[in-house]
Amino acid sequence: MAASVIELSDVSVVRDGNTILDSLSWQVADDQRWVILGPNGAGKTTLLQVASASIHPSHGSAEVLGSKLGAVDVFELRPRIGFASTAMARRIPRDETVLNSVMTAAYSVTGRWNEEYENLDVRRAQRVLAEWKLSALEDRKFGDLSDGEQKRVQIARAVMTDPELLLLDEPAASLDLGAREELLQLLSGYASAPSAPAIVMVTHHVEEIPAGFTHALLLADGAITAQGPVDEVITAENLGETFGLNLSVTRENGRFAARAA
Repeated sequence: MAASVIELSDVSVVRDGNTILDSLSWQVADDQRWVILGPNGAGKTTLLQVASASIHPSHGSAEVLGSKLGAVDVFELRPRIGFASTAMARRIPRDETVLNSVMTAAYSVTGRWNEEYENLDVRRAQRVLAEWKLSALEDRKFGDLSDGEQKRVQIARAVMTDPELLLLDEPAASLDLGAREELLQLLSGYASAPSAPAIVMVTHHVEEIPAGFTHALLLADGAITAQGPVDEVITAENLGETFGLNLSVTRENGRFAARAA
């Protein structure tokens, strides 16, 4: 039986008097792969910050990996969560090698210093690099990589520690067509593996939903407009309500596309 990895009940996040998330209730099981969509300012990244135990809700109850935020040592909880985002990428030194950029996740640091690594850590990092088609780049400097390569290094780093929950904040943003399609292929294959953890991915575009993702949540103005199985949620009606447009939605070979109607 699937276990719950995220359980939010009536969660709100208020900053400087502004409600960023408004009374959200949401559950994610360990065998589910979720995509979160919504316009700019909808609260998507804030929702990921709650799910990653980076912030606590202002109101309501949030449980992550069976632990209630506010009643758990988040420094013990966070290593069980893989998180790839642009903000994390900015913390990786530009002159760090790709191998070290991934391997340092074992110590929850972003730049190699005096910590000692075992051969097991090296082999694990090299295996992860191979899975994300990065083996040929392991000695390259992170700052010399293309955007697509840096995105894959971020994800490889996030899965280095075998997380129980993987959070991806716009992993395909800014990528050209080739880099985007390569990344989505890899994500689809990873998400389809029985050993993969629960995955939650934020994006702005239905075209970036990898084939094999099972569920979707739509956000607008900090509130959920729809959530559930991806086929039931990614519809012209639901997306039109979320983005304020009259849209047509198609699906082919497991991939969605949306256009103004």
